[in-house]
Amino acid sequence: MKQSKFLIAILLACLASSLALAGVKIEHWVAPSGARVFFVETRVLPILDVQIDFAAGGAFVAPAKAGLAGLTRGLLEAGAGELDEEKIAGRLVDIAARIGGGADSDRASVSLRTLSASKQREAALDLMRTVLSAPTFPQSVLEREKARSIASIREAETRPDAIAGKRFAAAIYPDHPYGISPTVESVSAITREDLIAFHRQHYGAKGAIVSIIGDVSRAEAEAIAQRLTEALPPGGGALVPPPVKKPQRATIKVDHPAAQSHVHVGLPAISRGDPDYFPLLVGNYTLGGGGFVSRLMKEVREKRGYAYSVHSYFSPRKLEGPFEIGLQTRRDQVTDALKVVDSVLGDYIAKGPTQRELAAAKKNMVDGLALRMDSNAKLLGYLSAIGFYGLPLSYLDDFPAKVNAVTVEQVKAAFSRHVKAENLVTVVVAAD
Repeated sequence: MKQSKFLIAILLACLASSLALAGVKIEHWVAPSGARVFFVETRVLPILDVQIDFAAGGAFVAPAKAGLAGLTRGLLEAGAGELDEEKIAGRLVDIAARIGGGADSDRASVSLRTLSASKQREAALDLMRTVLSAPTFPQSVLEREKARSIASIREAETRPDAIAGKRFAAAIYPDHPYGISPTVESVSAITREDLIAFHRQHYGAKGAIVSIIGDVSRAEAEAIAQRLTEALPPGGGALVPPPVKKPQRATIKVDHPAAQSHVHVGLPAISRGDPDYFPLLVGNYTLGGGGFVSRLMKEVREKRGYAYSVHSYFSPRKLEGPFEIGLQTRRDQVTDALKVVDSVLGDYIAKGPTQRELAAAKKNMVDGLALRMDSNAKLLGYLSAIGFYGLPLSYLDDFPAKVNAVTVEQVKAAFSRHVKAENLVTVVVAAD
């Protein structure tokens, strides 16, 4: 029996990997509601995955009401139509479905996973439609969730890692929504009317990105997309955060009694559609994204023992998302650790990776692609990103060639354009 289950698991993994390696056919159309739809048909498993994304993230909220985007998204399943949160949860259990999602700076998402059999699928889609188009935002649940959020904010204000993250975002995004975090005051000020208005403005059909993958036909997918979006508010189109301004070079030190200093170094760097995306993605693997093979790990941890872990990453957004180097180190050696970081980064910007490092980065990224898209859930993440950020439908098929085409000179040029020393901000929490 155990051997049989093991063989079945291996077979499913192989089938999924074969799908990933064979390429993904993405179909795209605009529904009568105005929603943009992206669809992948796959019959490997009797599962349907749907995700709808809206330009409804924190970047669209005034500082005085920071936290509104997350509360609006979080309360969609707290009551909708004639159903309260207990009945919604009960129906999901009865049909073996799951509604998920969340909100970040750019977008809010609502996802559904259900069996593709007609009975379960129809019930799940009806429930998702109600949650999306007719949330009631019960006052009692709002007060409960506001209290939870406030308690979480107060607890985070005691932790050096959370303090560092918030101070870093505020420092690299001065006077921009990307740098604003919810506060006790901003969450306290949010009202039920705010949630209703935000939903009406940002959860509109014309701004909806519908991603569908699974055991349904194109015709069925067309009906699903229209069904889920036809009752949404009419607005929501062409919403973009305000422009990002680059910060001036600065070092910010924050007192804290922690034994370890928490360090963030970085700046706003790249939007998701920037042509330098692949040179920066590939180049960062060698700098600090490749774990123990990265230069930062070798110089900061292995050679000098300044930190247990050190990393770097680019996090593209609708506008320029952050480039960040992060580490923790003893308070008495933070100055020396930062000197090493500055030296490694400066040398890398000037010289880029070696040919051997570049080849290793490319191999890792191309070889790992199949594992990063070996399930419907993983593919759904790519599909929604392609739709929301306006990437080419051939993005997944083009990925290996785009990675392999990156040169040392392209990496150097891209880093020089996007990681300028005069804009780098350093935040140290628990500094002497």
